[in-house]
Amino acid sequence: MSERDQIREQKAEELKNNRNTSDSEESVSDRDEPVHVESAQHLQDLVDEGGVVLTDFYADWCGPCKMLEPTVAEIAAETDATVAKVDVDAQQRLAQQYRVQGVPTMYLFADGEQVEQMVGVRQKDQLLSLIQQYA
Repeated sequence: MSERDQIREQKAEELKNNRNTSDSEESVSDRDEPVHVESAQHLQDLVDEGGVVLTDFYADWCGPCKMLEPTVAEIAAETDATVAKVDVDAQQRLAQQYRVQGVPTMYLFADGEQVEQMVGVRQKDQLLSLIQQYA
């Protein structure tokens, strides 16, 4: 079994375990940690709630994604924006739907509409400024 297959298996197990613990309802303002997206419908539900949603398409094997991870977590904790994380290996169809060709790719949604797309690592202050612009 390759390392990639092991990572995929581990992620699938984590997702299965998270489903059991994340079934309780939470309001948008209660989210101070990134939300791991489990399906296209899950992401659509987050976007449809309104407000600002920063969506981070990432991969576990991606070095720049790992560099960006603490920044994304801080943004989730420090802002009212919902931060959604999409594992492109686990959610390949969703990544294709959003035409993600490289990781990290981030989409910013405001009031249910896509307003920004960014490819590559971004600085925290740049992301915060974008979020505030649409908040």
